Amino acid sequence: MWYEPDADLRDTEQVPLKEPGGIDAFFKREVLPHATDAWIDGEKTEIGYEISFARYFYKPTPLRSLGDIRADILKLEQQTEGLLQKIVGTA
Repeated sequence: MWYEPDADLRDTEQVPLKEPGGIDAFFKREVLPHATDAWIDGEKTEIGYEISFARYFYKPTPLRSLGDIRADILKLEQQTEGLLQKIVGTA
């Protein structure tokens, strides 16, 4: 059977390296049920490894405590006290 490739329909998949049955098993299980005329171009198949830098190297900064946030809000309120009255013009 011969297929004519359509660049608009082209897609890629990331198959786990240790996929039981390999790429063909993944293709039959995950792709063919949704696109029965799909096919794999073996010349463009690449095997490699992807490292998730976010998963292994990202260290999130701890969130500020509610007490710190509240203190900052109260400080801003003190700094701007009366400012709205000056802007609106009511005394």
